[in-house]
Amino acid sequence: MTMSWTGDELTKIGDADELEVSSVRPDGSLRPYVTIWVVRLGDDLYIRSAYGPENGWYRRAHAAGAGRVRAGGVTHDVTFEDGDPALRERIDDAYHAKYDKYGPTVVGPMVGEELAAVTFRLSPR
Repeated sequence: MTMSWTGDELTKIGDADELEVSSVRPDGSLRPYVTIWVVRLGDDLYIRSAYGPENGWYRRAHAAGAGRVRAGGVTHDVTFEDGDPALRERIDDAYHAKYDKYGPTVVGPMVGEELAAVTFRLSPR
């Protein structure tokens, strides 16, 4: 059975400025949390590696495929699914809408064509 986010979870996580993400180690324990940004697009939540595929948290999450997130008072186990490259521009727009308040030099590493390859869709598990 596929789980989906509740409306309350989507709102709380989607509205949070920051999300903490942790991937699962091979022994099932969680790695330390890393603070990143999250955006909501419809009924989905997305995260990206601002500094590409070599970013440590991204490599570990990609290898594990599963982990846990915390944001907006919500803690949830998740799977890390590759984002749909066709949604890249819409996800870019969501990052701009949410985070442009911090300035273009801060948002710049979070948007662009190359970011499609390092975008995860978070799915509850």
